[in-house]
Amino acid sequence: MLSAVGRQSIAAGVLPHGLPATCAFGPTVHVVNSFIKPISGSVIPNPDEDTIIPHAEPCTSWSLSKKLTAGCLNQATLNLNAHSVQCNQRRFAHTDIKVPDFSYYRRPSNRSNTVRSSETANERRAFTYVMTAALGVGSTYIAKNIVTKFLGTMSPSADVLALAKVEVNLNDIPEGKHQTFQWRGKPLFIWHRTPDIIEQAKNVDVGTLRDPQTDDQRVKNPEWLILIGVCTHLGCVPIPNSGEFGGYYCPCHGSHYDGSGRIRKGPAPANLEVPVYEFTDSGTVVVG
Repeated sequence: MLSAVGRQSIAAGVLPHGLPATCAFGPTVHVVNSFIKPISGSVIPNPDEDTIIPHAEPCTSWSLSKKLTAGCLNQATLNLNAHSVQCNQRRFAHTDIKVPDFSYYRRPSNRSNTVRSSETANERRAFTYVMTAALGVGSTYIAKNIVTKFLGTMSPSADVLALAKVEVNLNDIPEGKHQTFQWRGKPLFIWHRTPDIIEQAKNVDVGTLRDPQTDDQRVKNPEWLILIGVCTHLGCVPIPNSGEFGGYYCPCHGSHYDGSGRIRKGPAPANLEVPVYEFTDSGTVVVG
């Protein structure tokens, strides 16, 4: 195995006069001082001995920099060939970067970087207000449809609505008698009142009542008193033709109602409820 000096002497006899020997052996010439150990030695291996192959170390700029000592690299000690020198450069300040142009995506009022923001505030706010109003109107319309459909699923069906009204034949109820019907899951009282009961209900002083109402405000026809039979205290069902005032009596907590369904005594806070009803003729009433 030839050393660097031997290779240079051989090349001197082959190359023309004046050319350095490194032109022929440039890729193989060491670029470090001669005192650095070569990568592989020139020892002839003995076949009788076990050969230990050393770990191959990659020849990079980082590995070479570890082998160099400070101050050993200079022009006097190194003879580098132009073909064997590789320069690794790394820029830290880039001044030739091409910045993308986003003018196509920007609003016309924001394309120039020399215009003050306050000068284009009105245009930008107008666009924001228009978009907000449009989204608000659209969202309100969509929300209205969703709520309408949702509430529509919760509303009763047509067959249930048909039962919401009750038609009663009044000719089947004799004078002075009560009849109880079921309307929307509640008891419905219909009382065919006598003239004495009507006169007694009209002569009551409204100022003495807990829930002031005249008899005319609670009936459409004085002969017929139509009420929901649920006590306004805790929801018990009163007993007709009972109590101290000849009307209704609640057995749960002792509330007394008169002949017009008005509370006169007991814990009930209000009069018996009067449902919505209508007389279709002299002998028929529709409740609901």
